[in-house]
Amino acid sequence: MKRRQFLGAGALALTGCEQPAEIAGGFTGVHDERGHTLREARSWPAPAVTHRTRVVIAGGGVAGLAAARALRLRGIDDFHLLELEDTAGGNSRGGLLNGVACPLGAHYLPVPEDDAREVQDLLEELGVRHRVAGRWTYDERHLCHSPQERLFFKDAWHEGLLPVHEVGEATLAQYRRFANEVERLRRTAKFAIPLSSAPLSPVHRDLDRTTFAAWLEQKGLTDAHLRWYLSYCCRDDYGAGPEVVSAWAGIHYFASRHGFHAPGGEPGERDAVLTWPQGNAWLTEKLAAPLEERLKPRRVVTRIAAGRHGVEVDAWNTATQAIERWQAQQCVVALPLFVAARVMEIPPPALLAAARLLRYAPWLVSNLHIRAPLHDRPGAAPSWDNLIYGAPGLGYVDAMHQSLGAVPGATVLTHYHAPLSAAANPAAIRKLLLEQPWSHWRDAVLAELSVPHPDLRAKVTRIDITRYGHAMSIPLPGLCGHAALAALQKPQPQAWQRLYFAHSDLSGYSIFEEAFTHGHRAGMAVA
Repeated sequence: MKRRQFLGAGALALTGCEQPAEIAGGFTGVHDERGHTLREARSWPAPAVTHRTRVVIAGGGVAGLAAARALRLRGIDDFHLLELEDTAGGNSRGGLLNGVACPLGAHYLPVPEDDAREVQDLLEELGVRHRVAGRWTYDERHLCHSPQERLFFKDAWHEGLLPVHEVGEATLAQYRRFANEVERLRRTAKFAIPLSSAPLSPVHRDLDRTTFAAWLEQKGLTDAHLRWYLSYCCRDDYGAGPEVVSAWAGIHYFASRHGFHAPGGEPGERDAVLTWPQGNAWLTEKLAAPLEERLKPRRVVTRIAAGRHGVEVDAWNTATQAIERWQAQQCVVALPLFVAARVMEIPPPALLAAARLLRYAPWLVSNLHIRAPLHDRPGAAPSWDNLIYGAPGLGYVDAMHQSLGAVPGATVLTHYHAPLSAAANPAAIRKLLLEQPWSHWRDAVLAELSVPHPDLRAKVTRIDITRYGHAMSIPLPGLCGHAALAALQKPQPQAWQRLYFAHSDLSGYSIFEEAFTHGHRAGMAVA
């Protein structure tokens, strides 16, 4: 996890590995060629058809779906949502692998605290959250079942993800010091999700001036086990390690929820997690279902033009191979900001400034269908989240962990990998993701997971791999609360006042709560 070179330097090398030719699979989930049409200098044909609607939503990720729900809540049905992929959901989509539901991206949602009221309301609407005897409770069927997480460390499985087995007193002391630092900062400033629910303080801005790695060095927090764990945490939430993300982001990961609890210290409340076999696709599928014909998939938005009397949105229909024009009174731009800046005919200055700020993390999500339970190494029992110490990936989750079946059987393991390191060039990594064949990534994943599971190769029947070139924006130093991002969250000046921006990019980092809140508020502003 902490290795500083990308795959080409040997992090996933497979010297001497047997080629598992019997394993089927391929790339799935993302039609990269659709998005890449926007990179080409080309003249689009004249619109073959023109539609009229009150509101058009460009982008069907979490933010776009949240905006659509907000419109419906306010009684507005005259809208259409344009989505590039075959299904809506963005990075929170799911699929089926040999009949087993599995995530193609985000796979859990921490139980939201009161700052995320919009998300709480959604969960109440979906029956996940309800009152019992005057208190809010969550349906046990949606909470992650125990055992929740384990770490493969020193040739055995151990409960939890923090390395604690035979690590020595010096390491434990560093854990306690980091816990004290997180608690100190929590007491001096509020770290909240969503970010917009708490004002930025001088403490936040001071942390945002440097990288998390530099801040840790300054504090003398240099223990290898601690740094490995913090690297995992940053790559898990942000797609990049402590050498890349800001110190604000590194602290926010812990301080915005239940802190960091060192072994032997004060017992802390464990984060409750909501999860489903298909991951957060359970949520996005619920959001998309009521839209019916108003959801228009397989549309590549090529142009957004805001005028005094309305908005025009052109989209390439990949099924008919024709341009469709949508004329609307208002438009919710729920696209990544670098895409929005490319397709806006006259982009607002704040959009151009924000797009220049952002850097995006590439991701790989691999789903492995296992025909029978794997033999396990000694130690902690199979869990929902399974992490391997020192491995380049982010571990795997078990799609059937939430199943109530008494006898384990076939399942899907979803493996995650965020390959961006401090020395890596994101463009070079994206190029590698596109150029390397499926078999390259198949073999890499098999090599990594075969360390704790030697019988894996004999039991895998299929591996489907999803590549995200621009999976999520990375919270770089100087990005938290940047004026350009804040400006896009406010009503636009006269020339662009019919536009409402909504995307997790506006927070500078990508989690469900941020995307949903921006989308909900944009939809309410339109209404």
